[in-house]
Amino acid sequence: MIIPEINYWAVLLATVSSLVVGSIWYARGVFGRRWAELAKVDLDREGMSATMPIIVTVIVSFVTAWVLAGASTIAWHFYGGGYLLAALLTAVILWAGFTAARFITHDAFEGRPSSLTVMNIAHELVTLVVMGLIIGVWPPAGTV
Repeated sequence: MIIPEINYWAVLLATVSSLVVGSIWYARGVFGRRWAELAKVDLDREGMSATMPIIVTVIVSFVTAWVLAGASTIAWHFYGGGYLLAALLTAVILWAGFTAARFITHDAFEGRPSSLTVMNIAHELVTLVVMGLIIGVWPPAGTV
């Protein structure tokens, strides 16, 4: 089994970027209040802790960045061209085919407001594009 070349420093930085993007996107002064209203989340509930959601976010963000890095390398080997472009296109294609498509499907069946779906998938697009930028400008050694 051949594993694609991955720059794990870029993956770690991309993981951190996910937390930064999410912290800004869902800040109360940005989209946080609107998100809470649409998702029916009480941000001021007593005893509410973000510890476990943050731990889960770190883990799944690492997996996302790792998969994006591997898929970007595979795309770069397959299509050629610049590594940055391969990473960005891979991020957008994976977002559209997996993230956006799944959010839209689940939210439709759960009866969530379409504005919540748009807000969440837009956040995911920004997150993946930022990850793609980091991975794309910091390719694995020996690939570019």
